[in-house]
Amino acid sequence: MSGPTPSVYPDLGALAGSGTLADIAGALLTIALVVAVLMLIVCAIAWALASSHGNVPVAAKARTGLLVAATGAALAGAGVAWVNWLLGVGAAL
Repeated sequence: MSGPTPSVYPDLGALAGSGTLADIAGALLTIALVVAVLMLIVCAIAWALASSHGNVPVAAKARTGLLVAATGAALAGAGVAWVNWLLGVGAAL
């Protein structure tokens, strides 16, 4: 069976309102990144203040918040690259 090879790829234009959906997704990503950066700043300040005053429980919670905010920012940023990579792979198949 040596017929033509099928070309299957995502047709993002087939959905009605796909441009609006992309705008909403971009806006949500921007909000997620802004909130994550603000939380990084707030948690870093709280960790520094709690550590300097010897308040170990608050310092531990601030450190956890800092790590969670950093992970959230990394996932939100990496999500765009991952989806673009998947769309590129899908178009190449």
